[in-house]
Amino acid sequence: MDKHDMTIGIEQLGEDSYVAIKAIGKLTHEDYQRIVPLLDAALAEMDEPQLKVLFDASEFQGWELRAAWDDFKLGISHRTHFQRVALYGSHNWQEWAAKVASWFISGDVRSFDNVDEALAWLIDKPQQSL
Repeated sequence: MDKHDMTIGIEQLGEDSYVAIKAIGKLTHEDYQRIVPLLDAALAEMDEPQLKVLFDASEFQGWELRAAWDDFKLGISHRTHFQRVALYGSHNWQEWAAKVASWFISGDVRSFDNVDEALAWLIDKPQQSL
């Protein structure tokens, strides 16, 4: 059986915080069924969420078809809640995915192959301060 999972958490970098999402393997509909209610509940507690998100795709291998639809619906339902999304990994499709995602969410989306550069951009600080 292939390992697949999606984790989500709040990370601190100095005084700045961001949402860290890590996708592993090929995501399934069941992965989204587990994680989406947690994200929805957390966002419901915030008055005007403006999230900075690091999406770690370094071990990500794609989606099952239904999970891809779940991901699209998640992005659309929270499209105004994203201030910045840094897509980290070394996949050929990342740059394209960042451009497509920017059509559907209100914040900036960029692709990075270096996690330190992704975090520096995400929290809007020069890399040497990390």
